[in-house]
Amino acid sequence: MVVIRRSRRPLAVGRLNRTTALVVVLLAASSAMAQEAQQTQADKDNTELKPIVLSAGQQLKQMPGVSVISRDDLEKNPVTNDISEIIRKMPGVNLTGTTSTGQRGNQRQIDIRGMGPENTLILIDGKPVLSRNSVRMGRGGERDSRGDSNWVPAEAIDHIEVIRGPAAARYGSGAAGGVVNIITREPEKWTSTVSIFGETPEHKSEGTSWRTTATTGGKLTDRTSIFLMGSYNRTSPDAYDINSSVDGGSPVAGREGVINKDVRGKFKFDLDAQNSFDIEGGYSRQGNLYAGDSQLSVLKGEASTLVPALYGQETNSLTRYDLSVTHHGNYDFGDSLSYLQWERTLNKRLGEGLTGGIEGAINTEDSSTIQLDNVTGKTEWNIPFTLGVDQTATLGAEFRGEYMDDSASITQTTGAIVIPGTSSDPANRDPKTDKWDFGLYTEDNLQITDDWTVTPGLRFDYDTSFGTNFSPSLNTSYAVTSEISIKGGIARAFKAPNLFQLNPNYVYKSAGNGCPVNYTLSGGYSGYSSDAGCYVVGNPDLDAETSWNKEIGINYNDDGGINTGLTYFRNDYHNKIQAGTEAYGGDGSYYYFKWDNIPRAVVSGLEGNFSMPVGEQLTASLNATYMIESKNKSDNQPLSLVPKYTLNAGLDWKPIESATITLSGTYYGKISPATVNSSTGKAIDAAVARDAYAVANINVKYDVNDHFSVSAGVKNMFDKRLLRSGDGANSYNEPGRSFYLGLNTTF
Repeated sequence: MVVIRRSRRPLAVGRLNRTTALVVVLLAASSAMAQEAQQTQADKDNTELKPIVLSAGQQLKQMPGVSVISRDDLEKNPVTNDISEIIRKMPGVNLTGTTSTGQRGNQRQIDIRGMGPENTLILIDGKPVLSRNSVRMGRGGERDSRGDSNWVPAEAIDHIEVIRGPAAARYGSGAAGGVVNIITREPEKWTSTVSIFGETPEHKSEGTSWRTTATTGGKLTDRTSIFLMGSYNRTSPDAYDINSSVDGGSPVAGREGVINKDVRGKFKFDLDAQNSFDIEGGYSRQGNLYAGDSQLSVLKGEASTLVPALYGQETNSLTRYDLSVTHHGNYDFGDSLSYLQWERTLNKRLGEGLTGGIEGAINTEDSSTIQLDNVTGKTEWNIPFTLGVDQTATLGAEFRGEYMDDSASITQTTGAIVIPGTSSDPANRDPKTDKWDFGLYTEDNLQITDDWTVTPGLRFDYDTSFGTNFSPSLNTSYAVTSEISIKGGIARAFKAPNLFQLNPNYVYKSAGNGCPVNYTLSGGYSGYSSDAGCYVVGNPDLDAETSWNKEIGINYNDDGGINTGLTYFRNDYHNKIQAGTEAYGGDGSYYYFKWDNIPRAVVSGLEGNFSMPVGEQLTASLNATYMIESKNKSDNQPLSLVPKYTLNAGLDWKPIESATITLSGTYYGKISPATVNSSTGKAIDAAVARDAYAVANINVKYDVNDHFSVSAGVKNMFDKRLLRSGDGANSYNEPGRSFYLGLNTTF
């Protein structure tokens, strides 16, 4: 087994996981009520109630970079397949591919504050979901992955927390952009639901969708309860020729289809008044329906024959198993949350090329499987006390281990080139790699005055891939008046190198076009030639990516329902990992290049929000994001393909108590393309920007009675349809007008 671990110089990092929402408030209220029940009326008259101080986790969820998508929001804005469709409507959020070149452009995932999908951490009930880490990462950072936002169907979700900026940095590796925490439903009384949803596009070249979901759950006894869920979801692929071809090759792929099968269960047991346990497990399978996608738009060799032949078939699948045990403790001195989770992902797919023009393209109908096991655990304790001022201290410890068995991505030979630490014969390479991280952290939420709260934090980490780390954070909130508050924070976030980037046995080859410029190879060409090329290999000496995340915001909220705010954010990004441009070895025919850390990048922007009631039946809302800067400082290229600005507007109208009509729309500003490939330094041909465009939707939800509801609507009402035309900014399809119908029964 290749164990990737190395002691390095200290780096500051930050990571904390979520705490149980409002548990301290509930505990304090329950305690006060119990005491009052035992006191005489005279005693109660003399009782002085102490102020309640939230835990650090609860306080940070009230920072400006936090949004909550409620159950009601999910019903008023139904998603076709993936909840990323509604998360993208939050301030600071867009959907992008994992690379600024636009490769794998239709595999768009959640991108928070322009930091890229790889810096968005997905949680389910506060526990990390890491399945996408089983998918091979290419030289530019691209993965053939849909991300981790579609493991729970919308009907089984209670609410979604979207956490950005310094508030997100406490969640550890992978949260430098933000965190999406999916909270599943837990009915108080026994309830069963059956939901059916179908959507059909106006343009027949676009894929149809339908899903059915059943849930049931409630109290079994006074101390036990259960929740069960099952779902089947199918989206058909776009037509093979929906987009035009590039350079006479195969057509540029549209959106692939997917079949989701999900089963999940949770059993809750209250041991006594102080201790309760959750046992949760799930099985999910996502199988694609192939639409012709590949890493490169122009296919060569056998791949150009296989791609059209495999259209509509399943060419890859991700199967995820998870099992966890969670303990909640409610004690006189404070509360605790502890869990242990095992997650296994089986990434099965047809063989892909690792060389030149067929890199990332299917080149065989033989399949292989990458197995990734993740073990995560956390214990967190919140202890309120008074020492000068009222405060709540948080103490915690976390563990995250990743263990991969991958015989599929280590098959590239290196011929006569000698790469230290890498066997030239794949048969001699160990397919197993692993790494783990252990962290200790503390935070303290201090109520300095009735109007001023300060939350400092500090964390120590040891990671086997890059050594020991310390990470500070500081957040504060001040109520200027009862309506106006100012909040701000600074924290250091980090992202550990992934197992592909670290593994010296992971090798891929370019015939020249994917090699960095300024290297004269055989044939006398600078950059590439038909008989020249290079190798790219994993580097076990990588540092973690780090960023200083800063934000300051002002918010106005009055009793009349007006809520508005403006937030400035800036992330200074250091040691971003990409395939390097410094050559090693070589004999004039081939060189090899390692993954490396680039010095600096920066992301900054503004987020604004506004909502207010308009009479008794209307509520209007608006949020906006403006990206001031998002670029790699070494070459001035964008970090990800996001619009310069984004506007999301909504209007809810309740003509009668049982019906809601929702109008919503999004205006996406211009998306500027990368003009240079950051991994190779080569100019990108035909780097054309995607012009601004708008999409409008309407939804009608009607509650027929207490047990049955209907929703229907039109997405993209004005049929603003965009087609993919290759890589770069025009690298994704925006589907045209579609019609949907949803039925929901509860009993």
